[in-house]
Amino acid sequence: QVLDGAGLDVDFHLLSPKGETLVFDERKSDGVHTVETEDGDYMFCFDNTFSTISEKVIFFELILDNMGEDGQDQEDWKKYVTGTDLLDMKLEDILESINSVKARLSKSVQIQTLLRAFEARDRNIQESNFDRVNFWSMVNLGVMVVVSALQVYMLKSLFEDKRKSRT
Repeated sequence: QVLDGAGLDVDFHLLSPKGETLVFDERKSDGVHTVETEDGDYMFCFDNTFSTISEKVIFFELILDNMGEDGQDQEDWKKYVTGTDLLDMKLEDILESINSVKARLSKSVQIQTLLRAFEARDRNIQESNFDRVNFWSMVNLGVMVVVSALQVYMLKSLFEDKRKSRT
């Protein structure tokens, strides 16, 4: 998401480890992309070459789901548990509840981070508008002062007696 900068747009490229283009967005202000991954290094690029005059502030977040390590950790505890099937079932239920709460909490953190990014972008737009309104208000005030001084001068010149007086 582009938070600040002229036009609030940027190009985005995502390349796979094989060098194939997975995602290419031109002049977008925000976007969400989901990609099935494979082993290797991915490359992503935010490109602002079309707007060399203005700089941009970008917010991005990488979310990695279904990592292999989490699945192994969940299975490791099972080999140490001994007891009846009822005990295993209760532990399975507890683990499922904990994982559900964990997933919901991480989703909440993601949403709050995204909302903070939207807030930052909106704040930058508001501050830019505030500065623009103040500038044009001062220009308008200056024009009004000049016009009023000109009107006073013109009115005075209408009432001046330009004839030479005879005494």
